Amino acid sequence: MQSDLRDFWQRLQTGVEVAVAGSNPEILLGVRDGFRRYLDNGAGRRVSVVVVPHPGEADEVPLRLSDEAVIRHVTQEVRRLREAAGDQYHFLVAADGGTHDLALPDGTHVFVQSWATLWSTVGEALGSSGSVEIPRRLIANLEESEGMRHLPGTRRQGGLIRSLTGGLETRRSAVAQATLHALSSLFYGVIESRPMRWSR
Repeated sequence: MQSDLRDFWQRLQTGVEVAVAGSNPEILLGVRDGFRRYLDNGAGRRVSVVVVPHPGEADEVPLRLSDEAVIRHVTQEVRRLREAAGDQYHFLVAADGGTHDLALPDGTHVFVQSWATLWSTVGEALGSSGSVEIPRRLIANLEESEGMRHLPGTRRQGGLIRSLTGGLETRRSAVAQATLHALSSLFYGVIESRPMRWSR
């Protein structure tokens, strides 16, 4: 197993090819940013990262209303990529955002975050971005049937995270963080960081 991992890592030294579910530019760039941050900072040198879009389900879908729904979606999309692309890419990635709620003594709080799942021949892992709370005053009057789809900025204006943070965070940066976290989980205990080398 260790030799297989070493061979896999050696294949990445000249560049990484990543198949990404969908064609949303912010998701594609976010996945690339996550890989570059992980590889550049860990390996101590720049490694080219090529992302290849694989359109599937429409990008402009209603915001999913639970972590479980988002994870189920991105996991299914990676499985679709495996059937379509096989092992011709180093990694297969799917990423998307959604909301989740948390019941606290003062009421229910609703957060938005992004999730990414990635697959390679050495394993599969999930990662998420940080959560941003949706101000309760914005959702207090929404009917249950509307969900979060009518909040400003959810899709066409750069994403709900961009709207909530005034552009300080974006869908792209959230996807990048989720991708970085998934890579970190996948290679934890296998690759030591700074500089990246194989654990013994």
